[in-house]
Amino acid sequence: MRILLRFFADLSRSLAASLLLLSAGAAHAQAAKPTVHYWVFLRDKAGMRLQPATYFAPQAQARRQRQHLPAADSTDFPVRPDYVRRVQNLADTVTYVSRWFNAVACQATPAQAAALRQLSGVQAVVPRTTIDLAPASHAETVASTEKELTTADRQLARRQTASLGAAAFKQAGLAGRGLRIAIFDVGFLGVDRHLAFQHLMRDKRVVATHNFVREHTSVYASGRHGTEVLSCIAGLLPDGTPLGLAPQAEFLLARTERLYRELYVEEEAWLAAVEWADRNGADIINSSLGYTNRRYFPEQMNGRTSLVARAAELAARKGILVVNAAGNDGDDDWHTIGTPADGDSVLAVGGLDPDTYLHIDFSSYGPAAGRRLKPNVSAFGTVLAVAPGGGYVRTQGTSFSSPLVAGFAACVWQQNRQLPVMELFAKVQESATLYPYYDYAHGYGTPQASFFVAKPGSSVPAAAPSFDLVRQDSLLVVIIRPTAAFVPAHTLPLYADSVVAVTPDNLSGNVPAVGREEPIGTPDAKTPTDDSSTVPLTPPNYLYWHLANKQGVLRSYEVRDVTQRAVLRIPLRLLQPGDLVRVHYRGYTQSYLQP
Repeated sequence: MRILLRFFADLSRSLAASLLLLSAGAAHAQAAKPTVHYWVFLRDKAGMRLQPATYFAPQAQARRQRQHLPAADSTDFPVRPDYVRRVQNLADTVTYVSRWFNAVACQATPAQAAALRQLSGVQAVVPRTTIDLAPASHAETVASTEKELTTADRQLARRQTASLGAAAFKQAGLAGRGLRIAIFDVGFLGVDRHLAFQHLMRDKRVVATHNFVREHTSVYASGRHGTEVLSCIAGLLPDGTPLGLAPQAEFLLARTERLYRELYVEEEAWLAAVEWADRNGADIINSSLGYTNRRYFPEQMNGRTSLVARAAELAARKGILVVNAAGNDGDDDWHTIGTPADGDSVLAVGGLDPDTYLHIDFSSYGPAAGRRLKPNVSAFGTVLAVAPGGGYVRTQGTSFSSPLVAGFAACVWQQNRQLPVMELFAKVQESATLYPYYDYAHGYGTPQASFFVAKPGSSVPAAAPSFDLVRQDSLLVVIIRPTAAFVPAHTLPLYADSVVAVTPDNLSGNVPAVGREEPIGTPDAKTPTDDSSTVPLTPPNYLYWHLANKQGVLRSYEVRDVTQRAVLRIPLRLLQPGDLVRVHYRGYTQSYLQP
């Protein structure tokens, strides 16, 4: 029996890594230039009012009505102009005024900042350190190269949507029509000219663009990353094959990132973009961006510290679904998800390896600070995407997992426009392949369209029991049922020489966090090139199990390749009172609670 993936959720290794990051961060802060950027938070909006019908696009007004929200609230009201003028009179430069946070972003000397703190109407003046770093923070792991499409490329294009149940959406006529999706990225080079987006341009479904880095409306002249991301929602191959699930949606394209510099001001641009997207009627925001150790520590990934996490949470309160890449730090020292994916109301998307349907090495792990579940769901982390030069590329990153799920959510919302945003969030999780099982690598698994498109009056049938949890004296044993033991060409034996039992070392964290053995398939299997027939079209039948404490926090979790019916044996002495063992196999989940 092969243990495909083993994970441990204790804090021992991450604590050591955090201490190293704290030391490195302190040294970096000493070397950085003195800060000259500030947020000036104001006390009130006394006397300010708003006419929603003139401020918001009709689509934004309609979204609030559907979500049973007020036409406007105080966060939408303008900032008091007299307060803004006082800040302008003292600061060097005002760079942004935020309605949502009733705040002014500015550049000032320390002496000017001290004077700002004395102004009536000023609640706080908070410095922002500005450090130039490279590369940019978008969640892409490798540089992509354009090449001629192969058979394997075309199959990957179909599989990246088929893995989410594209056929069920197509049969139901769901392709995102009527939904407005905002994309925040580094640029959308060539989108206005590429044949893959000709349908969007022809039908005028890119309804607004804005460059928040240069403060103009052009977004098509810099950065290919946004082009690739957009293609994973709405791009088409020359034969019409969709690369994403919502090619009929409308789009708001926002450039919020610089190409080769990483500045705090990008979070300011993200905030400006989310306020702009709200005003222009966005239903969904896709953000394939993340901010981590360039400005934060892991314990700050709590959904409350970063400006962008707080803005994303406020967007959800205004009826917008925020979908964000989990990040690509799974195989480096940071390890965990970044911000704004850390927000409770942000749907964080991890990456899967399309060859195994398991967590792809670079995809960031959960949990978020406070041991909260992240990522929420997963999708392919290797995809076929559009290249700005006119071709297509195979590329990797949770940057592309996120828009696949954003397009999925658009189809669900097209079917039921009255669904409240957080109910949509919950149902996307509930539709996923592993639900109610979860772990910190896959979340609840991959969302499935079949969950939403059952015929009227019918429901998705519950999975048939596929195994039994049997307590045998000092052991808890997982035994595959005979009806679920059939695999191609043979029936699984009850026992085999490869049986593996859980040991104290397995549960103590004394093995690597990720244990990948031989490739899926035969022992001498090779990575397919253009022979796409060797790639599984549906997920293999893995067994997933985790061990959680009374609070639902995972102590460990594991994925096993099932080669025998007695697939798992857990010594009961390793379990503590209140521990929960949860097992998932072939869509069926069962739990055991230790007395």
